[in-house]
Amino acid sequence: MALQSVIRAIYPAQCLICDTLTEEDFALCGSCWAQTPFVTGLVCDACGTPLPGEEEDSDVLCDECMQIARPWHKGRTAMLYQDKGRHLTLALKHGDRTDLSGPMGVWMARVAGPLLSDDMVVVPVPLHWTRLFRRRYNQAALLAQSVARQLNLPCRPDALIRVKRTQKMEKFSRDARFAALDGAISINPKASIANKSVLLVDDVMTTGATLAACCEALHHAGVTQVCTLTLARAAKDT
Repeated sequence: MALQSVIRAIYPAQCLICDTLTEEDFALCGSCWAQTPFVTGLVCDACGTPLPGEEEDSDVLCDECMQIARPWHKGRTAMLYQDKGRHLTLALKHGDRTDLSGPMGVWMARVAGPLLSDDMVVVPVPLHWTRLFRRRYNQAALLAQSVARQLNLPCRPDALIRVKRTQKMEKFSRDARFAALDGAISINPKASIANKSVLLVDDVMTTGATLAACCEALHHAGVTQVCTLTLARAAKDT
């Protein structure tokens, strides 16, 4: 305890976003917490987008998920990809803030309850090896490992392989994203996930094209069910 007190005196706990002191390590200050769009209440059962209505309702879909058939069973997200949610996501993805994956895994695990099933394994969306070489880490894999620790589930970080390098998708239309990802993701022959349910983890869901490509590979590998869990959802205002 004395050593911890000395360390805390030298390195006081600070907000993950700003320099404001906090009571706990790896936490947000009150102001940043209020500006982070965590998802609560009624959500789309397929992607986690917040919806108007009562939380007791079930099997409700957002407009986008009613228009696009999702190849997964259920989906949830921890926050919206806007304001501080976007700031945090980009800090992990492009800012070398790998320390954020720990608390992010806690936030994601809190919304994962409706997705969990027996014999479930956690699998991240893969990066192509060239992108992984430049970035040095796969943010989805870090999140998957953190979520798996929180939920006491096994993690298979190498279950999926990105066999085709695709361009960055930010400016692609929805249809172009799905077309670009056709055949881009495959199962690792060494992965032992047949007859298991999978919790598929990624940092951001936009159109769902990447998650869909992963689901296709997982279903071909013989998994029984796929649910998706993302840190953030890029969604229209509800």
